[in-house]
Amino acid sequence: MNKSIPTFRGDMTIEEIGAEGNRYLASAWRGVYESMHESLTAAFREIEDAAYGLFLDQLMPVVFEQLEAAGFVVSENVKEDDFVIAKRLIFRNSLEKWGSEENRSRVFWNVVRNQQGLPIGTLLTDIPHSHIKFDIPSAPVVYTLQDTEPQQIRQGIRQLKEQEKQA
Repeated sequence: MNKSIPTFRGDMTIEEIGAEGNRYLASAWRGVYESMHESLTAAFREIEDAAYGLFLDQLMPVVFEQLEAAGFVVSENVKEDDFVIAKRLIFRNSLEKWGSEENRSRVFWNVVRNQQGLPIGTLLTDIPHSHIKFDIPSAPVVYTLQDTEPQQIRQGIRQLKEQEKQA
């Protein structure tokens, strides 16, 4: 298995997809972060939080490309005013309500469909970040939900973050 890219199969469950996504993120995020840190620190002074989008543009596309190569669909119709990062993370499909200014959490979601176009679940991509300076205090994490409707997804994210806070 190539550590530098995630490997997906068309018969994987949403949980297996999440586990493989996390394996990839754990092995890749630090190298991307360190290689871009200087330029993204400078970018943060100019564009603030948008610098994290530049980081995700380098880290995340391979996940979506490999999912699609395995036959999954992770995209949705993009609206004219949508802000899209990393090719598939749509800003309106995210929540940011948790953590301190030094360690905030933004969670993006992508509904995953199988080769027949049926939803199999939702991938949640949790990006820890600072609002004070360019810093990603820990690895991004992928979580999964069985839910695929926006209201249920938002509720699932809130429950997940509430459980984290209590742990």
